[in-house]
Amino acid sequence: MIKSKFLLAGTVLCTAVCLNAEAKLYKWVDDSGTTHYGETIPPEYANRDAKQLSNGRITDRNETFDSDKLKFAKPESEADKAAIEARRHDEALLNSYSNEKEIDLARDRNLMQVEARVNSYSTVLKSAQASLDDLHRESDSRTKAGHKVPQSLTEDIAAAEARVADLQKNLDASQKEMISVKARYEADKQRYRELKNPSTGGSGTK
Repeated sequence: MIKSKFLLAGTVLCTAVCLNAEAKLYKWVDDSGTTHYGETIPPEYANRDAKQLSNGRITDRNETFDSDKLKFAKPESEADKAAIEARRHDEALLNSYSNEKEIDLARDRNLMQVEARVNSYSTVLKSAQASLDDLHRESDSRTKAGHKVPQSLTEDIAAAEARVADLQKNLDASQKEMISVKARYEADKQRYRELKNPSTGGSGTK
């Protein structure tokens, strides 16, 4: 029984030693100057002076950090993010359109939806404003005649004014959206020209 226990303990110890021998151990120093040891190096310290421990001895670590561990790292600055987004936008333009006319068609399709909202809000707003004007005239007429304005009429006026204000807000937003759509597609068309005609600075047309 005792021999079996010693044999089992020896096997476990041997296994642990073998696993430790195969594992790589690295040493690195963080921004505060603290030294760390571990089997992997954090991405932010990957390209700094690091050492690999081999059998208890430190050797220079010249190999490049595993790219798979860095591919999920975030861009180092806002400029990097902007550059990546710009490249994606350029690729989308080139993959989505074969000429400038297609950009104009896409713009017109988007504008049709916005214009429909603008026309709808304009029509409804005009009707709501007319109703509000009628309520105000009724209130003024009662006041001039020396009659008290009923509470129900006052509440109707307040509700009508709120509706007109809400419709006007939606109309203004839709009109701003229309301007934004036109500006966005015009910028896309200009950039498309630059990508298709880099030697002429995008001055040509398709």
